[in-house]
Amino acid sequence: MDDWLKDSTEVEASWVTVDLAIFTLRADQLMVLLVERGVEPFLGRPALPGGYVQKGETLTEGALRELWEEAGIDGGRLHLEQLGAYGDPGRDPRGRVVTIAYLALGPDLPIPVGGTDAQHAYWSPVSQLINGVNELAFDHASILVDALEEIRRKLEYTAIATAFCEETFSLSELRRVYEVIWGQRLDPSNFRRKVINAAGLVQPTGEQQVPATGRPAALYRRGNAWLLNPPLLRGGGQVG
Repeated sequence: MDDWLKDSTEVEASWVTVDLAIFTLRADQLMVLLVERGVEPFLGRPALPGGYVQKGETLTEGALRELWEEAGIDGGRLHLEQLGAYGDPGRDPRGRVVTIAYLALGPDLPIPVGGTDAQHAYWSPVSQLINGVNELAFDHASILVDALEEIRRKLEYTAIATAFCEETFSLSELRRVYEVIWGQRLDPSNFRRKVINAAGLVQPTGEQQVPATGRPAALYRRGNAWLLNPPLLRGGGQVG
């Protein structure tokens, strides 16, 4: 028997799943969507939403379906991108399972509704999970850490921060996205200057937001640029 054929008989059967790290800002906190598992393994444990990719389904189609089935959220309104592949042996006690993790972002997303193999779905503060308050099923804690760092990194050189904003927003609201995710206060004047100088990041709408108290604020919408030039680097314009 050829060596390659002999080796192929020893290859372990594997399955493909998708998992989603879905973030939004609620009550001035960065939140991630979790589900409480309603089946084994890890019955009752919190986990990122996800599941097996079905026959004839693309990875993205599987991610969108799982998002709808497990949380009742339409992924069409989210910024969605692949984060990476996770396939360490033993990550799933059912066998060799390789998962494709997705990163999804949206503005003030609704309260989710659990379904299929999730008892219920809910938003959890990322800070509690990073600090180990809740132990996630599978290797989802590692996926969450990677997803958070990817967002923090992309805030520096892409327009991904605008995915957390409504269609129109003030620069103060945009600045708060950076402050919450980076965990640092930013000087308003420096931030405004950098945003305006980043070609194509935002464009003015000509409208104003009139608060109950205080001065009206100019409203903007996302511009036509994805890559920022110059970038908005962490640590710049920091206060305190």
